[in-house]
Formats: sequence, structure tokens, C-alpha cells
Amino acid sequence: MPTTVQTRNTRQKDAIRAAFLEADRPLSPDEALALAQKEVDALSIATVYRNIGSLVDDKWLTPVDVPGQSTRYEVAGKAHHHHFQCNICGTVHELEGCEMQSRPKLPRGFKYSSHEFFVYGTCSSCTK
Repeated sequence: MPTTVQTRNTRQKDAIRAAFLEADRPLSPDEALALAQKEVDALSIATVYRNIGSLVDDKWLTPVDVPGQSTRYEVAGKAHHHHFQCNICGTVHELEGCEMQSRPKLPRGFKYSSHEFFVYGTCSSCTK
């Protein structure tokens, strides 16, 4: 019996990984569930949350904090980049690279370590 559970869990985790790779953008747990259910239709949201937690612990996924929204997740290990959120459908997309060439002017005694930059607008699907 434990072998069956292990196989099922691996199949579920594989479907969740495939969802992130297929989407190639940050996903919410609900978005990951919808995509992963194409492979494993009996997948539950609790299983998705549990596996996302495991994939973050394994450093395969990394959290993407969206201002005023719930956390999304993307495949880890990518170069520094920023994100775009569609005002209509709410999807979050990756922006290649970073156009911020200079560091912000900080008050005396402050030290710069990193920055976040989020862009909002309308995605190509919603523009049509």
C-alpha cells in the first residue's frame, strides 16, 4: 500500500511541476491546480498547497509577492527580473531583465541591498 501512495504523490508533484513549466509564468495555487488537473484530474487544492510548500523547500519554486494579492510562485533559479500583472484578468507575467540601471538616492546612512518593481496594465489576451 505505501508504494501506491508514493507513486500517486510523485505523479501529483510531477503534474504540478509540469503546470509551472508549461505556464512559464508565476502561478497562484488555483492556477497551478487548474493546469495540473489536466494530468491528474482528482488533484485537490490541499495537495497543490502541500506540494508547492515542498517545492519551495526544495528550492524548485520561489514565491512571487504581488502587492495587495496572494503570493504566486515561479520556477526558481532565473536571473533577476520583474513582473507584470494584468488589470483585467489578474494574470502575472515575467518581464525579462531589469531596466533599473541606477540605485535610488537613499537617505544618509542607508544601504541599498535590492529592489522590487511591479508593472500593471493589460495583457495581450485581454487587449484583443
